[in-house]
Amino acid sequence: MKDIRRHAGQLAIAGFAGYSIPPDLRLLAREFDLGGIVLFARNVEAPDQVSEMSRDVRELATELPLWVSTDQEGGRVARLKSPFTVWPSMMTLGRSGDGGLAERFARALAAELRAVGISWDFTPVLDIHTNSANPVIGDRALGERADDVARLGSVIIRTLQAEGIAACGKHFPGHGDTSVDSHHELPVVDHPPDRIERVELVPFKAAIEANVASIMTAHILIPSLDDQRPATLSAHIIDGMLKRRLGYEGLVVTDDLNMKAISAKYGTAEATVAAIAAGCDVVLLCGQDQGTQVAAIEAVIHAVEDKTLPLKRVEDALARHRRVKERFLAPPRPLPLTGSALRILLGREEHQAVATEMARFA
Repeated sequence: MKDIRRHAGQLAIAGFAGYSIPPDLRLLAREFDLGGIVLFARNVEAPDQVSEMSRDVRELATELPLWVSTDQEGGRVARLKSPFTVWPSMMTLGRSGDGGLAERFARALAAELRAVGISWDFTPVLDIHTNSANPVIGDRALGERADDVARLGSVIIRTLQAEGIAACGKHFPGHGDTSVDSHHELPVVDHPPDRIERVELVPFKAAIEANVASIMTAHILIPSLDDQRPATLSAHIIDGMLKRRLGYEGLVVTDDLNMKAISAKYGTAEATVAAIAAGCDVVLLCGQDQGTQVAAIEAVIHAVEDKTLPLKRVEDALARHRRVKERFLAPPRPLPLTGSALRILLGREEHQAVATEMARFA
């Protein structure tokens, strides 16, 4: 139990405000052994500043290194802007159908992330663009056919990870056919299980085959699979389907628990405990309030102490997290670049050539 109290923070990836690590977040990391941080545009002022912050994060580690994570998909979801390479949407890559182009894209993306010390990228999107009215996925998807998304998604995963960046297939079990945005309300997907098996799960099965480091859950309700709880909080979907039936042994991470699809009904602390109980191994707490993050971590500790959350489940989550960190964050890790070495690498000519080739398919 003592270890759980000491390491419960490993279950959380925290957001924050500003261009440097705030004192409250340093305190949280020291107290609870934080899993990592997540960067948004609000945290990115310049490449050198991101590198400096990544170096600073290394100092927060007590036992295991911390992740420096972000969403750098390309298109409209890209936290790193120019002078980083500005990538077209993944739909353009999907239209090309070119696995070689996908590989060159992922290699260039990995080089720029690695240069500033980012170790975990929440990409690729494995949702299938089956609903033209979808307000949240749209051109973030690699295509409209399951096989195309599976093939190109697997290339991106394998290439990113060969280059030392942990990839993340999202959003399980498939956010492609929704008509509302889970940032604002809870989408409902009315497909029967056989359709989900035949379409939505295909790219995720391919990602598991490609040994993807992490899979992110979707804040969606699928009544045919669980009519009570959204996927992120559903033991039937996360533990039953993803882990037991599909045999996924990597890291299951929630989408941001501050999103209204979850937070409107469940508080952050309650949702954190429910997500871990359902089989998630790490929660994303992307808000800027460290007090809320501390309360969520403490809620997990209290749930273990009062036996409403099995200790075995938390130990399994911590063990999975340790395995993935050992795979991607084991020393010796090169320091992030700064100065002229960094400027030469970002947005370099060969990266721009890949972006231009992708853009031809817009």
